[in-house]
Amino acid sequence: MLDNLKLLIGGELVDGDSTMEVIDPATGAPFTTVPRGSVRQAERAIAAAKAAQPAWAALPLEDRRARMAAFADAIGANADKLARALVREQGKPLPEASFEIAATEAFIRHFNTIDLPVEVVQDDDVRRVEIHRKPLGVVCAIMPWNFPVLLAAFKFPAALLVGNSFILKPAPTTPVTSLMLGELAKDIFPAGVFNVVTDLNDLGPALTDHPDVAKISFTGSSATGKKVMAAAASSLKRISLELGGNDASIVLDDVDVATVAPKIFSKAFMNAGQVCIAVKRVYAHSSIYDDLCEELARLADEAIVGDGLEQGTQIGPVQNAAQYEKAKTFLESARREGNVIAGGDVADGEGYFIRPTIVRDIADGAMLVDQEQFAPILPVIKFDDVDDAVRRTNSSDYGLGGSVWSADRERAYAIARQIDSGMVWVNEHLDFGPHIPFGGAKQSGLGMELSTDGMLEFSQTSVINISKEPVG
Repeated sequence: MLDNLKLLIGGELVDGDSTMEVIDPATGAPFTTVPRGSVRQAERAIAAAKAAQPAWAALPLEDRRARMAAFADAIGANADKLARALVREQGKPLPEASFEIAATEAFIRHFNTIDLPVEVVQDDDVRRVEIHRKPLGVVCAIMPWNFPVLLAAFKFPAALLVGNSFILKPAPTTPVTSLMLGELAKDIFPAGVFNVVTDLNDLGPALTDHPDVAKISFTGSSATGKKVMAAAASSLKRISLELGGNDASIVLDDVDVATVAPKIFSKAFMNAGQVCIAVKRVYAHSSIYDDLCEELARLADEAIVGDGLEQGTQIGPVQNAAQYEKAKTFLESARREGNVIAGGDVADGEGYFIRPTIVRDIADGAMLVDQEQFAPILPVIKFDDVDDAVRRTNSSDYGLGGSVWSADRERAYAIARQIDSGMVWVNEHLDFGPHIPFGGAKQSGLGMELSTDGMLEFSQTSVINISKEPVG
């Protein structure tokens, strides 16, 4: 499926008006060439989606569900090909890539069970008031490069099942699996209902400014999210923004370090730390601080870093050259402002590899603590007073996720309720599912994804108020 990939526009697989190379982050070299869409082709996709949407919305929900189930079947049947392509373009180890594809299929199937029935809020002798959920029209999803398949499944099943048509624009560095999804979708959905257009980060304005796009669903950095929000204002588009995070884990004095450390490590270094809701900073009580740092450093030193297609690899490369250079600036800052006790090295030769890095004796105000690193580098900060740890956790402009770790669940729960984040875990982190609302507070986003709440984001509320007073 990697050969001769095409854009999907209006039900047809077409060449781009130009091409672009895709880099394998494990080698730093191109491994394939794919079509690159143009403004003209983006406008064609919008027109096709607009033309197809009314008929798609008019289909009975069960018919839309049948198409969606067929798409899930197709993804499952091609899971190995998709997972291996995902490793080549994104870098994550094959087990993580296989999980992403399997989760994508599962998320689609869960959305297929959600219904948005007519809600009756009043029905008496005076009036009957109903709430209907209608499609918005054309929905465009602008995707990041860390989970290009699964995060698309946060969006298109909900959008399509409500009755919208859909345009998928993948990140320039991870277009391959999205194009593969388009190839699978071609013979499942009516022409124009599902479209895939690639770019080199130059088609955003053509999509966000276009009056025929009713909603933009964006996942990516907070800086870019603000630009999307500003552009959408021109026509008051509906928007959903799932943005950055600087998730803190507060580790209390009563934990068993040997039990907690591997859990925190895995939730900090999954996908080489390139997860919006990964553990990004750890606040550890002074009584267990040294032991936790030592155990995290041991895990980092033992981790197997390498090509995601090689058996046994636990941590792959950073996804792209720009992020690799950014990660190196965090390493430099860590050496200046803290004590690097594991990792801290970039690999010689090919690829964008950074060994998992643990930094202790670092404080708030340091670049690595205050900013989202999105790389395999974890600061561990000491605290004595838990109220102070909560204050420092909440001082961030971000508010995506957070976690509290304690042998006393009720104690941890009381602290978790004080954290200003959209999602907070107790004795866990990075745990989510299609039935659980997903979204951030503060500058970590706007709107919700997943669950019924997420599906509602792709609908227009329409209230029908029927008077029962006689008029004739």
